[in-house]
Amino acid sequence: MVKVAFQGERGAFSEDAAAKLFGGDIDFLPCVRLKEVFELVSQDKVEFGIVPMENSQAGSINETYDLLLAYPLNIFAEVILKVSHCLMALPGEELAGITTIYSHPQALAQCEEFLSKLNIETMPSYDTAGSAKMIKEKKLRNCAAIASKRAADIYGLEILAPEIETNVNNYTKFVAISKQKAKPAQRNKTSLVFATEHEPGSLYRILGIFATRNINLTKLESRPSRTKPWEYVFYADFEGHLDGKVYKEAVKELQREATLVKILGSYPQAT
Repeated sequence: MVKVAFQGERGAFSEDAAAKLFGGDIDFLPCVRLKEVFELVSQDKVEFGIVPMENSQAGSINETYDLLLAYPLNIFAEVILKVSHCLMALPGEELAGITTIYSHPQALAQCEEFLSKLNIETMPSYDTAGSAKMIKEKKLRNCAAIASKRAADIYGLEILAPEIETNVNNYTKFVAISKQKAKPAQRNKTSLVFATEHEPGSLYRILGIFATRNINLTKLESRPSRTKPWEYVFYADFEGHLDGKVYKEAVKELQREATLVKILGSYPQAT
């Protein structure tokens, strides 16, 4: 049985992502904070952590990127999860009787069109699954939560309305972090972070390292440096595994050209 940590209560979308990646035989360890997931993996208390990287609507999860830079761990795999929200309440409740809806602010925002038709008070909570757990434990009548179907199953709640998200094309990319390194698969991706000299043409020269080798960059995003105000680091993804000769050569040249290079992982690419 694989031991996996994730941020949130049981029934969180991170738990769905872990089940999709590792199957059903998992010993789950819920955490309050994302940083705690990284700490548990670093301390060998779990084999893997599941953390969100990017949402198709809201963009990158900045805290995850900062933690990947801070901790000496590897991205071992990635998984893309369709995020589908359900409105749920205690058994016997009806939608007409609901006066308050709890959920994470992002989930509330993603269901805004559905909620606007109800004229019901919404209350932000720290976690989608945590909202479902609260309703179950406190036996909150006339209240509902927005969370995953898995959360409804875990906490014995009835789904009053399924698939209430405004945009059906709502996906979140999660990654498994580990001390282990992933072996090459049929389709691979490498993620890294780098910093450049603060001078004209430095980023142009680095991008040329990949372009001249016909390496396809699939992501390039800047984040503020944590050490120098108004300077930035760049997070990049490219297709390929560092076991390949051309990718090794590219990274060697990158290390000569950049002021900082950290490989976050080479791992199977999710479809």
